[in-house]
Amino acid sequence: MPLSDDITNELGRQFEEDFGDIDDAINKCAIDRTEGAGGGGKPKSNPTDTAKQNYTAIRYGNDHGSISFGSIAEKADVTSAVQLTANDGRHQISMDKDGPRKGWTTITAPGNFQALAGMDNKEAQDSLALIAENGNILIKANNGKVRIEGVDIEIVAVGEGGSKGNIKMNASENITADSKKFLVNASVNYKIATSGTGEIIANGILKMYGSIIKGADDSCSVENSKNNLGKIVNDNNKE
Repeated sequence: MPLSDDITNELGRQFEEDFGDIDDAINKCAIDRTEGAGGGGKPKSNPTDTAKQNYTAIRYGNDHGSISFGSIAEKADVTSAVQLTANDGRHQISMDKDGPRKGWTTITAPGNFQALAGMDNKEAQDSLALIAENGNILIKANNGKVRIEGVDIEIVAVGEGGSKGNIKMNASENITADSKKFLVNASVNYKIATSGTGEIIANGILKMYGSIIKGADDSCSVENSKNNLGKIVNDNNKE
């Protein structure tokens, strides 16, 4: 049953009142997307300094996954040049092109992440490389162990000066070394210190050599020896 003229006119009046003229709305939208406030056919500037926008993003996908070009992050601060996503959004590869993650490649996996290489290489070849041209490399297991295993393991620090070229180990509990031979060579100085009990044990032969050997105990702090061994006591009991 067709609407009466009165109802049609009333609907039109309400639409005009709520939305204005539809042609004006379409024209304004076109101007905003192509010309901006100043005209000239240039895209309008971003609403804020960080929000990203583009009109060429495209996505192909189905219920198994998708690949997109130019998608914008949820916070509107980063544009992804290429993003490959599985049906679980946590399973994805993103190559970002701007914003705070410009030039980043991020891979996330809810399960395992594995890389296998070198099946056709010889033993002496470098089959897998992780290289940071500048900046740090972080390997972290938030709730697990970090294992490094190989026929040989080499750890080399190549920096120069007192602030570089260092290898540092820090454990909240124990550092344990177990081997047939444990060899340490320090060209300038070495020191082993503890605030508790120290032991040097050899079930076979214990050899000690020094051009000069000095030994002191706390009695030297009461009465110094003629070799000034009290200085050793004082140097090693400073707070």
